[in-house]
Amino acid sequence: MAMDLITTNTSSNAASSDFTSSIDSTYKLYIFKFYDVNPATDATRFSFQGSIDGGSNYNVTITSTTFKAYHTESDSAAALAYDGVTDQAQGTGYQDIQGDIGNASDESGAGELFLFNPSNTTYVKHFYSTVQAYDSAPQSRQTFAAGYFNTTSAIDAISFKMLSGNMDAVIKMYGVG
Repeated sequence: MAMDLITTNTSSNAASSDFTSSIDSTYKLYIFKFYDVNPATDATRFSFQGSIDGGSNYNVTITSTTFKAYHTESDSAAALAYDGVTDQAQGTGYQDIQGDIGNASDESGAGELFLFNPSNTTYVKHFYSTVQAYDSAPQSRQTFAAGYFNTTSAIDAISFKMLSGNMDAVIKMYGVG
């Protein structure tokens, strides 16, 4: 699988990290890789949403599911569980892909989001993500999210942000051809 780096967004205390160009029919698969995602607000969620109008609005209808695996530093709790709080059933909000990331200097998240055939105008647009974070519990938490944008319009922009507050992050967008 040949991955072509299209662009890199480096955010420092930013409200969002938006990709408003180069999501087109050039590639059938776009992969977003994120590194050192650190929120300004402790225990907040990292999320994304798509746009069908070049980034003027991020409110595409999503149906999704999530589950998480976690283990606390104190070894007091561990689980693999469905995370119904972050699901959407025909929702138009940002899709949570990692919860409760800590904001201390050594806490952060990293992961990737796969977006399939966003320019197709016949079918819905599928996605899945996996994100690993040092969260505020403190614990290691890996979150898996998957779903689809329920639109036959082309997705031409993607936005990442925290549920609350600003963030530092490096996010790279790749095309796979």
